[in-house]
Parts: sequence; C-alpha cells; structure tokens
Amino acid sequence: MAAKRHQRTAARRAALALLYTSEITEEYATSIAEEGRALEEAGPLTDYAQQLVRGVEAHIAAIDRELASTSENWSVSRMPIVDRSILRLAVYEMMFVDDVPTSVCINEAIELAKDFGGEDESPRFINGVLGRIARRLEGEQGDAAPADADAAPAGEAEAAAEAPEAEDAADAGTAADAAEGEARGV
Repeated sequence: MAAKRHQRTAARRAALALLYTSEITEEYATSIAEEGRALEEAGPLTDYAQQLVRGVEAHIAAIDRELASTSENWSVSRMPIVDRSILRLAVYEMMFVDDVPTSVCINEAIELAKDFGGEDESPRFINGVLGRIARRLEGEQGDAAPADADAAPAGEAEAAAEAPEAEDAADAGTAADAAEGEARGV
C-alpha cells in the first residue's frame, strides 16, 4: 500500500514538472514528454504521470473554468505558474480520477505547494481554492470516496479536506500547518 502511495506522489511531482515546463515553453506537455525533454531530476514519467499530464491537457478548459469560478480575486492567468500547474493537476484528479479520494488530492497538492510553490502563501492559497472546489463537487456528487491505498497518513488528508476555509484563500491556514504548529507546541 505504501509503495503505491509513494509511486503516485512521485508521479505527481514528475507531472507537475512537465506541466510547469509546458507553461514556460508554451508547448504541449505531451509533446515535451514524447520528445524526451522532460526534466530528469523530476523522476521518470510513469504511466500514472503520463495519465495525469494527458488528462490535464484533455480537460484544461473544464479545469480552468472550475478554477476561475472558485479562486476569489484571482484570474487563472494571474496565478503564479507553479501554483496554477499544481491546481490544475489536483483539480484534474478531483474531477476525473475516481480511485483517488478528494482529501488525498488536496493533501498532495499542499505538499507540492510547500516544496515548489511560487510564494510563501502558496500552500494556503491552494488549500483554500481546492477546499471550495471539494465542497462544491461533494455537493454535486454526494460524499467523497472513502480512503484507499493511495490515501495520505491517517488524519492528515482528512484534516486537510475538512479544515475550515476563510473567504479569502490567502488567510486560510492549512491543516498541515496547524498540525505542525501543534507538534511544536505553538
């Protein structure tokens, strides 16, 4: 179980690097991958990484509509490139990948934002936007899928998905930040 979780986390990192490169070069991510120009340090392009990249490209209009309707005071084009790429990746998984719980999508996106985010506020911004999208999608589809082998460590992903959101995403704290602060006694 942990191996599958680690493989998917690595696949998300590789897909993010490819999506980011695509934004910078203004080329399709699938073309970059097919030509073998993916960043080697991002890791191998596994089947799941390729599925993510192809999925984001195939559903980019729907994903961007979702982002535009939920990211208050931010147009998609004004978002930092890395944050936009993280959000697109997470929203694709939330909307189109049935075997990944929404809470895992959010938690993984927050971790990517901590590692690669364009600004110090990236994890909070991403958590706020994805939290609003998750609530809207759950309202349309019923409850989120139960955690499975791809789920984050117990409590972490669930806390990220259930964390209360401020109206302004920049003011919304992440559940991971709160847990980290509690662990340090802050």
